Amino acid sequence: MNNNNAQVGQIAPDFEATAVFEEEFGKIRLSDYRHKKYVILFFYPLDFTFVCPTEIISFSDRFNEFSSLDTEVLGVSVDSKYSHLTWLQTEREDGGLGLLEYPLVSDLKKEISNSYNVLLDSGVALRGLFIIDKEGIVQYSTINNLSVGRSVDETLRILQAIQYVKENPDEACPVDWTPGDETIIPDSDKSKPFFSILENQNNLD
Repeated sequence: MNNNNAQVGQIAPDFEATAVFEEEFGKIRLSDYRHKKYVILFFYPLDFTFVCPTEIISFSDRFNEFSSLDTEVLGVSVDSKYSHLTWLQTEREDGGLGLLEYPLVSDLKKEISNSYNVLLDSGVALRGLFIIDKEGIVQYSTINNLSVGRSVDETLRILQAIQYVKENPDEACPVDWTPGDETIIPDSDKSKPFFSILENQNNLD
């Protein structure tokens, strides 16, 4: 695996690749989203497998929630564009994906997976997921092993927290924060009201 992986706080490795969207092939360059959209970039091992479609379909079914937050979703695997197309043209009840709301990127040369440090020696990618902001900076990353699927809910929650602190740089989001929850002022004195509220809530519980 490549040691020059995409680090949180650094510019996401750029790439240009062929993707399949609405049953058509097209080129995608990650940097084209810069200053326009956040990007959820997730890797999955292989087409026509078992955990993968549960994740891919779930992200598609929730796509409008991401879109409303100025966010694009991109799925990536080491399969060919033709494999992607065939899987998309296979009905879900037959193990296919059906139509998706976002593109699937072909990483046949495995250069993208390698640059994000998710490529295994076996030639497939781990379940890496990266949230990239509008400046092209990686704000979040998580990598699961092959047999463990990711959470769309948690991805959405983290995205919302990232966007909140971008808009409110003097605040920070505590554990399990969701929109509408109290935030913390990262200052030894100004943080006290938050912890006072938290302690009162714990006492009530």
